[in-house]
Amino acid sequence: MVGKILVPEIKGLIDTRNFAALREMFREWPPADVAEVILDMDEDDQVIIFRILPSALAADVFEYLDVEAQQKLLRGMAHEQVVGILNEMSPDDRTALLEELPSAAARQLIKLLTPEERQVAQSLLGYPEGSVGRLMTPDFIAIHEDWTVKDVLDHVREFGHDSETLNIIYVVDERGKLIDDLRMREFLLRPLDARVSDFRDHTFTALKVNDSQHEALNAFRKYDRAALPVVDSNGVLVGIVTGDDMLDVAEEEATEDIQKIGGMEALDEPYTTIPLLRMVKKRATWLIILFLGEMLTATAMQGYNGEIEKAAILAMFLPLIISSGGNSGSQATTLVIRAMALGELRLRDWWRVVRKELLSGLSLGLILGTIGFFRISLWQYLHIFDYGQYHWLVAVTVGAALVGVVLWGTISGAMLPFLLRRLGLDPATSSAPFVATLVDVTGLIIYFNVALFILRGTLL
Repeated sequence: MVGKILVPEIKGLIDTRNFAALREMFREWPPADVAEVILDMDEDDQVIIFRILPSALAADVFEYLDVEAQQKLLRGMAHEQVVGILNEMSPDDRTALLEELPSAAARQLIKLLTPEERQVAQSLLGYPEGSVGRLMTPDFIAIHEDWTVKDVLDHVREFGHDSETLNIIYVVDERGKLIDDLRMREFLLRPLDARVSDFRDHTFTALKVNDSQHEALNAFRKYDRAALPVVDSNGVLVGIVTGDDMLDVAEEEATEDIQKIGGMEALDEPYTTIPLLRMVKKRATWLIILFLGEMLTATAMQGYNGEIEKAAILAMFLPLIISSGGNSGSQATTLVIRAMALGELRLRDWWRVVRKELLSGLSLGLILGTIGFFRISLWQYLHIFDYGQYHWLVAVTVGAALVGVVLWGTISGAMLPFLLRRLGLDPATSSAPFVATLVDVTGLIIYFNVALFILRGTLL
């Protein structure tokens, strides 16, 4: 917020070429605030700001920008500055940038790295897309269990400036295999002559390089850690993943699920930058599927033309019945999809969900059905609308149909994500519009069969 207020002042310093004052202003700012200011400037001014920043600060600020802004800045920067920033960036953030670039552009940037950084970049990019290997950084502190606390602290002082985090220290054997992880506080509170083997707890949790980022996110939620180690197939410690990387993964997954629940394919890129035709394509596919599904509603209604002609009053309540079932189904599927995403529900929990949603659907249906019954009765009593000689039977029909449709909508909406998960598909594709369309068709069948049962011999 402060940065936004100072944007005119910063613009003035740039226009007057007072770069010394500009450099001094940014010296005490957190990198995230500098990045926020840069995003509010035009492209030429962004490049100027990066030119006056110290190389280490420039790299830190660069990591806080989204990939699109990073790419624009790289195109405007001098060759030497690009080299400096790429080599100063943390490996995981650099990998995130390189994997979003066209392969030819990524290869050109990799050539600008020092031999050591180039080896790191190529190693991380060699892991499968979407895997933990792409997220991890090889910058961590590893020690041996026969070291004393003094040895550890001396090692941290010498090599700690390159580590992604100093909160956790990792214990490895002579082959580099991870055997424990310890919080830094353990070393700060122990005597200097105490050996690591005397107080390590022999318990740790590690990710594997080929684990999916979703699995990593669940591990962070489960163990509530700021960082988790990453090991290869032999248990050798090869990197760590930190909480800030997991925040990005969580945001991407939540965005993707929300877009799918909205009834479309995930955009896979920001809304502001996705080309129009690509966005139309991703939205049109599901709209066509939903439209064809809604055609079944018309087909179902054709089967009850005779009943509608005999009791046209039934048609008045079709939107009420259909929307209630669709809404209840959408609620249930959204709750179940989110619970699955958080790891609260697994496939084996389907029966527990059925029992809960059976009671929920029945309760909700009774509430809506009672309201529907009394609404018709009240309108008839107050002479607001005449529902005819059998108005009380119409009220019972609507009330009973609401119970059935809401109950069915709730159960089907809750079970559809389980079915998709069982088939190996993403449960988020059981979007609210899809569930609503499914319940529309079946809701009509329930409604008219209830009407046939209750109104037979009177209106039908």
